[in-house]
Amino acid sequence: MRRNYALPLLLLALLSLSACSHTLRGTGDLGVVIERASGSVQLVETSGRTALQRIEGLGDLSHASVVYSRDTRYAYVFGRDGGLTRVDLLTARIDKRILQSGNSIGGAISQDGKLVAVSNYTPGGVKVFTADTLELVAEIPAEYGDGQLSKVVGLVDAPGQRFIFSLFDAGEIWSADMHDPANPKITKFRNIGRQPYDALITPDGRYYIAGLFGEDGLALLDLWHPEKGVKRILPHYGRGEKKLPVYKMPHLEGWAMAGHYAFLPAVGHHEVLVMDMNNWQEVARIPTHGQPVFVMARPDGRQVWVNFAHPRNDTLQVIDTATLRIIDTLTPGKAVLHMEFTPRGEQLWVSVRDEDRIDIFDTETVQRIGTLPADKPSGIFFTDRAHRIGL
Repeated sequence: MRRNYALPLLLLALLSLSACSHTLRGTGDLGVVIERASGSVQLVETSGRTALQRIEGLGDLSHASVVYSRDTRYAYVFGRDGGLTRVDLLTARIDKRILQSGNSIGGAISQDGKLVAVSNYTPGGVKVFTADTLELVAEIPAEYGDGQLSKVVGLVDAPGQRFIFSLFDAGEIWSADMHDPANPKITKFRNIGRQPYDALITPDGRYYIAGLFGEDGLALLDLWHPEKGVKRILPHYGRGEKKLPVYKMPHLEGWAMAGHYAFLPAVGHHEVLVMDMNNWQEVARIPTHGQPVFVMARPDGRQVWVNFAHPRNDTLQVIDTATLRIIDTLTPGKAVLHMEFTPRGEQLWVSVRDEDRIDIFDTETVQRIGTLPADKPSGIFFTDRAHRIGL
């Protein structure tokens, strides 16, 4: 008697598809929230505004940042203790972790997604690893002067398979061409200003801008025309005025780019500066509640949201980019540290560290629409960063 295997095989296939429908998911709406006090991260999703799982054992996350693999399966977490941790978002576990230095401040992933670079305070320099195995492929000591090593800040990826970064102690900007990872080609730009403390690259990848803590102004490098060297912009803002104590350094990665305007935090002032990127000239100053830390634009550029340094860090303000006026002031709670827009900008997620929660706002109504518990949250990083230059 001939057996008919077709029906059992069909049932098995249907059961497999049914099982897969409950276990498989995409990563495009996922994100990571840093829980700085406990050395953990929360895996969250924005479609349903829920926390999925906590992942522990990531070390010192007091100044942590995150980049993503180009397929958005893996998050690379850069810890203050020199830890570089690769987290698998689909299995919600640590895939690999290494301690690569004594004190690191951030990192970047290369244009092709194959290299992960880490900027280090101790010892000063940049280390570059393979993205899939975290094997060391290059080490770039930030040497200057008589064999001294500088702290490295403002590390970003750039078109042309490059990493760009600043040397805090040396007052320099370096560009590393990584086409041959074992032999990086370094171009150095010296005397760019005193103490570059952070930097950004514009969304189109053309301009690298370093903020200067040791003096007023900023340093701009046109990556299309590096032969022109570094240009100083806004060199006189704040001159002749008594600056306030700086309780927390602004983060230039969170600059707002809206239309042809850039909105940036003024170091030591209760102001947001507005700059015309066509000529790099200041066009306005917007008085704010406190010293701005993050100045971030909604993806459509219609709003700019601002948070502030201690002791006024319980507040958010919303700037209308058409009128250059503050249109809303919110007080979510103690220690508003970081913000992140969902990819199309309908939500803003806000970490409220000292109240152990994440607040979620509808950016159209400027109303809170949800909260999630979190253990001393700070940085929030969504996976759409994987497809944006410099993030």
